[in-house]
Amino acid sequence: HRALAANPKLWEVLDLHEMKKAGERLISALSLARYRHLKVVNLEFAQDIEDRHFLRLKETGAILLEELEFLNLNACQKISDTGIGAATSLCPNLRALSIYWIVGLTDASIEHVVKNCKQIIDLNMSGCKNISDRGIQLVADNYQGLQKLDITRCIKLTDDALQKVLEKCSALESLNMYALSSFTDKAYTKIGYLGNLTFLDLCGAQNLTDDGLSSISRCGSLTYLNLSWCAYVLLMLGW
Repeated sequence: HRALAANPKLWEVLDLHEMKKAGERLISALSLARYRHLKVVNLEFAQDIEDRHFLRLKETGAILLEELEFLNLNACQKISDTGIGAATSLCPNLRALSIYWIVGLTDASIEHVVKNCKQIIDLNMSGCKNISDRGIQLVADNYQGLQKLDITRCIKLTDDALQKVLEKCSALESLNMYALSSFTDKAYTKIGYLGNLTFLDLCGAQNLTDDGLSSISRCGSLTYLNLSWCAYVLLMLGW
């Protein structure tokens, strides 16, 4: 037991995904010195994880996960903007954050993220239906080195906001825009300036036309392109 506890490499990942009483388990684990060098915390679909757990950790003032690189909060529906603020305050050097399908989150969560975590390069906001142009503008202004962005079903976003992201986050390698039908070529044409882009999902991009697709074709590094349910494109191809 002493040999295992003394090996830091064994305690770099805390995986509580789908577990019951995940909030209490998280607090118990972080009370142990061996978990202070965590790099990954996975709470995806974890049960019973709430704002109060992160607030308790923050209020102790004794826990700061300076080495944490990836925080996965996917589908933790009891987490609100307040919980995101408390959680991100614990990990200032976070590089990847996934908040997939926490539908109650708003632009306030993005405010907390950009304030507390300056080094994000991978951000998954898939299904966060209440995040608007204001939130994505904060992403564009603060994460110009962003490499991966997932805005699947972020239905409040407009062309203007997406343009800002595509102009400022020129290092993007992966862009997931699945099930977003309101964007037009006004934004799609900007994708062509992403020289490092390798992954692009435009499934459901119903307003994408020849002009937009022509611009996208300039992405010479692209290895994955999903154009399912792109009505205009399918029509032009005769499908």
